[in-house]
Amino acid sequence: MSIEELYKIFLAQNQQICTDTRKIEKGAIYFALKGGNFDANFFAQSAIEGGCSYAVVDSQELINDKFIVVADALKTLQDLANFHRKQFKIPVIGITGTNGKTTTKELVGAVLSTQFKVHYTKGNLNNHIGVPLTLLSMTKDAEIAIIEMGANHPYEIEFLCNIAEPDYGMVTNMGKAHLEGFGGFEGVVKTKSEMYDFAALHNGKVFVNAADQLLMKQSARVKQRLLYQNAGFYGDVLALSPYVNAMLHLGKEETEIKTKLFGEHNLINMVAAAAVGREFGVSTANIKKALEEYQPENNRSQIKKSAKGNTLILDAYNANPTSMTMALTAFTKITARNKIAIVGDMLELGEASEAEHKNIIRLLELNKISAFLVGAEFTKCNSAFQSFENSTDLKTFLATTTIADTTFLIKGSRGIKLEVVEEVL
Repeated sequence: MSIEELYKIFLAQNQQICTDTRKIEKGAIYFALKGGNFDANFFAQSAIEGGCSYAVVDSQELINDKFIVVADALKTLQDLANFHRKQFKIPVIGITGTNGKTTTKELVGAVLSTQFKVHYTKGNLNNHIGVPLTLLSMTKDAEIAIIEMGANHPYEIEFLCNIAEPDYGMVTNMGKAHLEGFGGFEGVVKTKSEMYDFAALHNGKVFVNAADQLLMKQSARVKQRLLYQNAGFYGDVLALSPYVNAMLHLGKEETEIKTKLFGEHNLINMVAAAAVGREFGVSTANIKKALEEYQPENNRSQIKKSAKGNTLILDAYNANPTSMTMALTAFTKITARNKIAIVGDMLELGEASEAEHKNIIRLLELNKISAFLVGAEFTKCNSAFQSFENSTDLKTFLATTTIADTTFLIKGSRGIKLEVVEEVL
């Protein structure tokens, strides 16, 4: 079956796609995707019995009039997504970066949604499966699309760009993350720069933080650069309380923004969102409204009050040396009577892991930050800080320890699961 023929079936089924038999929507097309420890072809029959209209499989041994047999189910999903994207003549914005890409995507979406029907990545569906699913959920009334792209190995951004074909690109920054998969920081730079390569090759436009010399250097190959955080378009932090209050200077206009975001590092994400909004004619009033009303969630810079009266800055969705340094630096600048950082391991750093964890310990010592360290990597460092092998051990300790009137920063990689300590603070 050709992609064109499959696309007709896709439209006839109201663009419903399913890759998980536990989340079946009646009439959806099931794609049997293989994983490291499973082969979804074995679940194709269950998908049909559960209500799916068809199942796209890549096992030649499976025979059923509801099965569409292809050479590679994943590639078919990706090809179908690209075919669907080609049906739209709307601006598509691709956003990647080591840190801040999800928050920036959310802020850009909020700003543009004040004046447009915007389709954008939900959560962090930003990989070789998530990007196709995001594209395939785009409906014909969309006026602008925002596609978040993540990467943990070389050539992944190039691959995702070839699926999504963005007209505009943005790299929020380039930092130390997934070093194991990239083979070092140079690999990070090369991979993130694939966004610029795509724009240069296809006469696209890119939004670039002019204050970041590395981004300016890597984006120089792109003819159409839209610069922000420069003399004419920038932001200044007014207060950290712990929320960020800032003054945005947008050309001839300026506006004060009182956000619900933690950390001065979020200032550049706000300016980036404003720059995208301005490119598409969003008014200053609507930029202000969107940025002030945005409420972070999913353990990304969330600030909560606990039942015990403590203030919790939950930033436990993920962590790497760059984001950890930014979060801890921001933590030192907020005013609070008592402050404690709960710092979890930073994963996927490969050979650089020991050195990078020791760098964070030195940062804590230099800034005299009280801290609990969590995870095998921090524990191996044998520092003067109290360490715990895992978040469960820390939770047990905190459950029997009275700590009140304290502001906690909770920051660590997803695999450390630091959010479990919230209920005992």
